[in-house]
Amino acid sequence: MRVLFLLLTFVLSSQSFYVIAAKSKARDISHIISKEAFSAYKDVADFIDKSPKVTITVSPSKDDIDEYGRQVVKSLTGSDCDRDGKMDDNPTCNAVFYKLWLKYSL
Repeated sequence: MRVLFLLLTFVLSSQSFYVIAAKSKARDISHIISKEAFSAYKDVADFIDKSPKVTITVSPSKDDIDEYGRQVVKSLTGSDCDRDGKMDDNPTCNAVFYKLWLKYSL
């Protein structure tokens, strides 16, 4: 009975990871990250932390302009989890990680 419960739990959790990955249309980057390289990540936070970084320029707020003047430039740096050259949000990074996890855990 316990084995059946564990198997059912695993199948359902795998399906939910698949739904997360499919919903966000995460790119399959297994051609970039091998199974061996993926297995070196401790968890999704480690994957995000070690992903390439991208810096973008954003519009300064009124407070920024008031404090630093009209010529102020504001930038944000974040992770490029799907390796497409654009900064990704957490749901996208999670989806990319779980898509790799699903592919390499089978």
